[in-house]
Amino acid sequence: MQEIKSDIDKNSKIAVLCGGMSSEAEISMRSGKGCFDALQRLGYKNSEMVVVDKDIALKLKDGNYDYAFNALHGKYGEDGCIQGILEILKIPYTGCGVMASSLCMNKEFTKRILSTNPDIIMAKSAFVRKSDDLFEKTKDLTYPLFVKPVCEGSSFGMTRVDKKEDLKSAYEIALKYNDDVLIEEFIDGFFVTVGVLECNGEAFSTEILEIRPKNEWYDFEAKYTSGMSEFICPARLSEEVTKRVKKVAVEAFETAGCRGVARIDFMMKDDVPYLLEINTSPGMTAVSDLPAQSAAMGINYDNLVQLILNSAGLNK
Repeated sequence: MQEIKSDIDKNSKIAVLCGGMSSEAEISMRSGKGCFDALQRLGYKNSEMVVVDKDIALKLKDGNYDYAFNALHGKYGEDGCIQGILEILKIPYTGCGVMASSLCMNKEFTKRILSTNPDIIMAKSAFVRKSDDLFEKTKDLTYPLFVKPVCEGSSFGMTRVDKKEDLKSAYEIALKYNDDVLIEEFIDGFFVTVGVLECNGEAFSTEILEIRPKNEWYDFEAKYTSGMSEFICPARLSEEVTKRVKKVAVEAFETAGCRGVARIDFMMKDDVPYLLEINTSPGMTAVSDLPAQSAAMGINYDNLVQLILNSAGLNK
């Protein structure tokens, strides 16, 4: 793919938002540093790294920024909160808007919205709130199960459960992160992920990345520790299945009302893609999925950052 043209004035003052107040703050700092360095190389010399904390609204107001590059992950960063602040301050920002960010951060609402699209297949699941009867809510599910917080990223609080006796302890782990818990039937397959980007208002998918973690599943260590996962890009899928996964990814992106950038995760079983989640603020570290997926189709890291930055112009 040819070099991405800039839609943003190179003299613009850009706040690269990173850090934050979620369990993914450390990863966000690494993503933010990578994006900031790329912006410098691209000629945006007025860009600044802005560490997000409880005073972020004041920092943004006093900074007189023209644009915000969102490199935040997790709570307050990709759940619609920072997007709402930026909307109020009238600072155009990268990525998804308030509604899509909030929707996709919540796995329950994501599944409800995506279930309206017959092309999107998801694992059978139950949502359990703190006041619910755990075993009554999950009585129709078949073991093994995956237990995870409804609103959390990077596999925090996730546990595989093979038998009923272990369900309560896994549920209590997830409750440490969120009062609502998603419990899904385990899909015995392999993990693939695909990025969705926008160029000139048209959504398109990146190459599909197949991930074979050395751990039991693609957990935090497998995601962010070099050598802990095998990455195969493009994924070892037939041409027909590849087209289907890419098509479903773009449909999920559009069904959820996403904008600019997202990463869609699937489990593959018998050539069927089971959608797991939509990540509206994908990692941008040296070992993150989206840069690898984009590089496989000819978009290097700097051009990827430029493409994401261009999405800020969509809501100016």
